Amino acid sequence: MIARGDGSPVFLIANVVDDQDEGITQVIRGEEHLSNTPKQQLLWEALGAKPSVWAHLPVIVNEKRQKLSKRRDKVALEDYLAEGFLPEAMVNYLMLLGWGPGDDREIMPYEELEQLFRIEDVNTAPAFFDVKKLMAFNGGYIRALSPEQFANACAPWLVAPHAPWAPEAFDKDLFEVAAPLAQTRLALLSEITSYVDFLFLYEPVEDEASWNKAMKVGAGDILTDARAELATVADWKADDLKAVLLVVGEKHGLKLGKAQAPIRVAVTGRTVGLPLFESMELLGRDRVLARLDAAAKKLAAAQA
Repeated sequence: MIARGDGSPVFLIANVVDDQDEGITQVIRGEEHLSNTPKQQLLWEALGAKPSVWAHLPVIVNEKRQKLSKRRDKVALEDYLAEGFLPEAMVNYLMLLGWGPGDDREIMPYEELEQLFRIEDVNTAPAFFDVKKLMAFNGGYIRALSPEQFANACAPWLVAPHAPWAPEAFDKDLFEVAAPLAQTRLALLSEITSYVDFLFLYEPVEDEASWNKAMKVGAGDILTDARAELATVADWKADDLKAVLLVVGEKHGLKLGKAQAPIRVAVTGRTVGLPLFESMELLGRDRVLARLDAAAKKLAAAQA
């Protein structure tokens, strides 16, 4: 059948006529169209033309090994861009779905991948769209950016509606100092907001999970002792601040990682973020001491 009851053409004949009209000589499409091919070749011949050269690619599947579907899965490139995926990372990853250059390299510029690509080397098995691997690719591309490129790429997430701080609170110079510390940690550009928000908010975010994890028994004493020692630091630099916390930790029989946990949450609001002592240096003495005071007061009220 090449026409419907109302006389309108069905897909098969419409496709063949369009391809002939456009002078198509090579067709690359998904394997779900493989069953159409014999019929379309017969139609090409019936219309007195030489059929196109056909190539069928395996489908792309999700983690459940189901064919990706726009009704069920996230497939729009705009959605990935909105999350902070770099176009170059996405192109690189998509080029390697169902195909590889034949060695252990994966992160490669498009121009090189284009030269190496051979359609006859494409796998016949379905290709798994692994979001975690895509994020790893993206992190690699983020780390490869120059400081200026990285700062520019982060720009959309440093303003409303993404940024939780008031516009006048943002300090471009301060961000540019903090940016290299964040660049090595991001998998998505959109994560930059949560890494630097403590610098531009009057108070750090209230992350309940981080607070409960860090503010264990003895946290109040650590906050008090750290506050007292930090107030006397002559040179407010990361190395000197670290030395203070080492002393406080030893006093409480704790290694640095345990001792700094309540300090980090008091200062930044979260258990994970930029290096603590560099963060404290950027934030400044007065703001750090004020946040330690506020955290100690909050903890004492909760334990009363």
